[in-house]
Amino acid sequence: MNNKKTLGLGLALVPITVMLLVLSVGHGIMDLRIEPLLLLCAVVASTLARLQGFSWDEILASITDKLAKAMPVILILVCVGAIIGTWMLSGTIPYMVYWGLKLISPKYILIAAFFITSVISVCTGTSWGAAGTVGVALMGVAAGLDISLAATAGAVVSGAYFGDKISPLSDSTNFAAIVADTNLYDHIRHMMYTTVPAFVLASIVYLIAGFTGISGGISTPEKVSQILNELNNLYNFNILLILPPALILWGAITKRPVIPVMLTSCVIAIAIGIIFQGFSLQQGIDSFMEGFNLTMFSAQGQSITGIIADVPRLLNRGGMSSMMGTILLVFCAFSFAGALTITCALTVIINRLLKLIHSAGQLIAATIVTTVAVTGSTCDGKLALLIPAELYKEAYKRLGLDNKNLSRTIEDAGTVIEPLIPWTAAGIFMASTLGVNTLELLPWAVQCYAGIIFALICAFTGLGIAKNSTPGNLNMSEA
Repeated sequence: MNNKKTLGLGLALVPITVMLLVLSVGHGIMDLRIEPLLLLCAVVASTLARLQGFSWDEILASITDKLAKAMPVILILVCVGAIIGTWMLSGTIPYMVYWGLKLISPKYILIAAFFITSVISVCTGTSWGAAGTVGVALMGVAAGLDISLAATAGAVVSGAYFGDKISPLSDSTNFAAIVADTNLYDHIRHMMYTTVPAFVLASIVYLIAGFTGISGGISTPEKVSQILNELNNLYNFNILLILPPALILWGAITKRPVIPVMLTSCVIAIAIGIIFQGFSLQQGIDSFMEGFNLTMFSAQGQSITGIIADVPRLLNRGGMSSMMGTILLVFCAFSFAGALTITCALTVIINRLLKLIHSAGQLIAATIVTTVAVTGSTCDGKLALLIPAELYKEAYKRLGLDNKNLSRTIEDAGTVIEPLIPWTAAGIFMASTLGVNTLELLPWAVQCYAGIIFALICAFTGLGIAKNSTPGNLNMSEA
């Protein structure tokens, strides 16, 4: 940057403003495809970088670097598609749906989805694992019970990110504590001030929605019985069908490499499909690549005529190829993020913002705004924790605030907000895995956005704000 032009505040705001306007109007109001809108934002950011004196090769290198860092996310997305397809072949997901329909009342499906995914994510520390396994099964249960899929997806995402936020096994929880220079367990305990009230609020909403019918109509017993009978006729159910998800949970708890564990789970699922369901190896490979299809039963001589429409909607899913559109969205999002990064526009904006902060409430509010902005503009959950932590760490010290306030705030506004932004890696994953548009599930993801509300309440009331025993002496205007 030594021989490049430095942006003024006005120019630094241009790419962020364009992104917010283009995506909110184009995608949110006009319902346009998000990929070309992100490419338009990337063009604006690249043009700004060119005006600063960066060459096209330098801009492309920045974009390539972003995409290289996104490769683990892309590979996991591909593996999730393969898992869904092979778990349909083995009968694993239908087996979980079968018992879900038998045991869960329509009135309690939302609260059950929230609690179950919360427990799984706390135990494993992974939101993606919770949503991609039991979350998918719960979506099938909701479809069978005629419950709103948007509401169910919101409950699944809320529960999945509850654990991702507070579990000591979660990489984001550990990373937030590290970048803010605070103790992991101090960080987790301090998050209870905002996370527990958000959890209680979400639980109340899901209970009320279930009993008032807001979440959807109540499925008739005849329809549920018909789905149960058809699933039971199509598959040979037994307890061994839970081996594939059991392997995933074991890998998450023991911190095994994610992708090898996911692929091994696919292999086990194909083997179960061949041994217990009578499918061929070719059908197993087809499920892995293209996804499972109900017509595969016809090849075995089973009749699929007369099956109600809910069953094909549940079973015809998955495959690596089903994630190709999602991967294209990742490429477009990270193209914008890479072009924006090289301009240093965010740094310029945040440095100006620091000069306006004079109280703990203002500082925490600024941290929230910055974290959300970084999350949306970089599409990177780790950067959304790292950048605000680095920029505001000294400011918290100067105001005499303990660093665990900072680590809590970036988790409240970063970790759990990322899945609510359609073009981030987490937003893309949740929407594609659960089959519900991000903007549709957003109002129901109460646990995720309620954390920000309670963070602001704490900030301006002083409740749950930890003081540093050795506050700095410099004035905030010098930050």
